Amino acid sequence: MSRQVQGYLYLALAMLTVGSTVIASKLIASGLPPFTATALRFALAFPVFLVLMRATGARLPKLSRNDRLILVIQAGAGSVGYTTLLISGLSLTSAANAGVIIGTLPVVSAAISILLLRERPQRALLFAIGFATAGVLSIAVTPNAAGGSLFGNALIFLAVVCEGLFILLNKRLKAEIPPLCQSTLMTGIGLLVSVIPAVFEAPFAYDVSASAIAAVVYYALVPTVGGFLLWYAGAERVSGTEASLFTALAPVCAVVLAFAILSDPVELNQIAGIACVLAAVFGLALAGSRTATKIAEGR
Repeated sequence: MSRQVQGYLYLALAMLTVGSTVIASKLIASGLPPFTATALRFALAFPVFLVLMRATGARLPKLSRNDRLILVIQAGAGSVGYTTLLISGLSLTSAANAGVIIGTLPVVSAAISILLLRERPQRALLFAIGFATAGVLSIAVTPNAAGGSLFGNALIFLAVVCEGLFILLNKRLKAEIPPLCQSTLMTGIGLLVSVIPAVFEAPFAYDVSASAIAAVVYYALVPTVGGFLLWYAGAERVSGTEASLFTALAPVCAVVLAFAILSDPVELNQIAGIACVLAAVFGLALAGSRTATKIAEGR
């Protein structure tokens, strides 16, 4: 098996774990409050990352006060905000709906860059935003038929916005932080941020189900730790454009797993939503590929 094919396999498996977070979050939502589940997730994943850092000899670089502040905001938005909003939204909407909405992440991230960084949008990006918006609207305008609520869908979209802010803030870091170190930092800070609100949720008053606990353990060890290792193992073997294309697998995996594991019905509007989201992501990747080619030809 060639190095490139190995990269494709690792990236596909990584995106499968990302899609499975929707299913895990749906199970968690039925038995645990969101901040408690988030704190448990990080409490399980953080020691594993520490062991990996020790085993690989990874060390944290010196960080400025500005970088430390950005990391705290990143953890609050991308780690805690994303997870709690995803779990909260899935208590109100279907996993299939959530899968479609989460698939808009690459386009949402690009749109945030336009709004906050004042980047000039290319025509291809505007088309991608249009397709992604159509995909979300295809399920948002018919919430009852799709097995969810408009408010639940909105919470899922806010989770995507939080993750988009995470990506945007990462570009503002001045220090070069190795991926393993940054994942460890995000997990540790996320644990500290989520513990305090978790106490006020009075988790012991809930009738916690075994499936919810199992889903938290899975979320912590497989998508959080395993997904990280798979993604970076794949990303180092292929180009950035090729890697970005694989993000389109996440919403498809989420919808397929929702049907296979949770027996969620997959309706025509959800299929249309997936088609629009996939068109948006592939269009965005194609635009990036053309830009990279023009830059290379100009050198």
